Amino acid sequence: MVLEDIPNMLGEATQTPAASTAQTLLANQDPVVLIIGVVLIIATVLLLLFLKKILVNSLSGLVLWAIATFVFHVDLPFYASLIVSLVFGPAGIGTLMILRFMAIA
Repeated sequence: MVLEDIPNMLGEATQTPAASTAQTLLANQDPVVLIIGVVLIIATVLLLLFLKKILVNSLSGLVLWAIATFVFHVDLPFYASLIVSLVFGPAGIGTLMILRFMAIA
């Protein structure tokens, strides 16, 4: 046994199975795959957050459209106002109400 081999022997003996698995995975894989995976996860999370805001905006616009049409009996064009409320949300309904007040819509 040579003195230079002692740290290598101790390192191999004290290495946990998880550490050896991690070393073999990192040694055999390209780091580009890891980077692409992390970027895809981040993009998915951001897309879901963005879609959640769009969904809440559309549903609130639909609820306000139903209240304006059925509760307050505002005479808005049916399909046009429904589409505007789904796409633009409460801002679209507000714009349609202002246009209706001015007798444009």
